[in-house]
Amino acid sequence: MSTEQEPPSKRLAIFEGEARIGEVIRGLHAIQLRPEDFSSPVALQMALSRIYEAVIKAFEQGPRKQYVAEVRFTDSLGNRVVFAVDLGESPPPFSKDRVKARIVVELYEEE
Repeated sequence: MSTEQEPPSKRLAIFEGEARIGEVIRGLHAIQLRPEDFSSPVALQMALSRIYEAVIKAFEQGPRKQYVAEVRFTDSLGNRVVFAVDLGESPPPFSKDRVKARIVVELYEEE
C-alpha cells in the first residue's frame, strides 16, 4: 500500500498560429455588433445608439492608443479560432506586424 498521492490528471494541447499586431483606440472595444442586434429593426436601432454613445464617450476622454495582437489558429476539430491579446500602450518589440503564435491549453481538475 503506497502513501504517495498521484499528481492530478492534466492534459496539454499546443497549437501553432499567427498573430497580427496593430493599434486600437482604447474605449472603442465596446463597439461591436452581435447577432441578436439583427433580430429586429428596433434591436438594430438600439445597437446603433449603443455604438454612437461609445464613440462619443471614447472621443470625449481623448484617444489613447493600445497595442493588440489578433491571434488566429485552427483547433483540433478544424474550427478557426480568433482572439485578441492586449500588448499594452507601448509598441511591442517586434520588427514585423505579422508574427507566429504558440497557443498552450492546459486542462486540469481543481481539487
